[in-house]
Amino acid sequence: MMRKQVVGNWKMNGSAAVMGEVLDQLSVERFSADVSVCVPAPYLSAAVDRLAASPIRVGAQNVSEYGDGAYTGEVSARMLKDVGCSLAIVGHSERRRYFAETDAAVITKLARLLEVGLFGVFCVGETLAERDSGGAEARIESQLAQLHTLMARGAGAERFCVAYEPVWAIGTGRAASNEQISSMHEFIKRCLGPAYAVLYGGSVKASNAADIMALTAVDGVLVGGASLDAREFGAICRAAG
Repeated sequence: MMRKQVVGNWKMNGSAAVMGEVLDQLSVERFSADVSVCVPAPYLSAAVDRLAASPIRVGAQNVSEYGDGAYTGEVSARMLKDVGCSLAIVGHSERRRYFAETDAAVITKLARLLEVGLFGVFCVGETLAERDSGGAEARIESQLAQLHTLMARGAGAERFCVAYEPVWAIGTGRAASNEQISSMHEFIKRCLGPAYAVLYGGSVKASNAADIMALTAVDGVLVGGASLDAREFGAICRAAG
C-alpha cells in the first residue's frame, strides 16, 4: 500500500527563529507518512541541518526553468540538490497567478528537477470561474498534458506526484467537498495512471485532514499555513498515518 505524503509549504513566511522552533519539534517525531517541508530559499541549508537526523525531507517552493548561468536571482535545480534538498514544488497557483508562470514553463521546471534526481510536486488546479462553467476537468487535463512527454522518457511515479489545488479553496477557508475532491483525483489518475500519487491542497487543517486522506483517491496533502504550526502540522502528519 502506498504511504501517504504530507508536504508543508511555508510560502513566504517564517524566520530563523520560527524555523528553529517548528523544525526542532517536528524532528523528534516519527510519522507513518512521508513528510516534507518546503521552506523559503534563505532557510533551506539550515532546515537541512536541523532535520539531518530526521526522516523529514526538505524541499524548495520553486526552481528555475534554466540551468546554471547568467540568470540573476534564479536558483537552479543543481543548486537545490547541492544544499541538500530532496524535492521542490512547481506550478503552484500563486506562481501561476502572481508571476505569470505558464504551463510550458512549469513542465520545464519539473524536467530540470528530474534531470538532477530531485522529486517534483507538480501543482494543478482550476479557478472558480472554470469550475462554475463546467470546464474544471478540461483545465486540469490541459495542465497534465505535457507530463506524458516526461513519462515517456521514464519519469515514473517515484519521480513526481501531482498536487491538486482548486484555486478557489486556497487560503480562503473554503474547502472543496469530499465529492469534488474524489472526483477530480480519480480523473487525474485516469489521465496519468493509478500508480501516480495525487495530493490534495486547499485549506488543509488538522480538523479536516483525516477525512480528506480517508478518500480512496487521495494519496496525501499539500499543506499551506498550517505547516507553520508544529502542533497543527504534526496532527496532520499523524492523520496521514
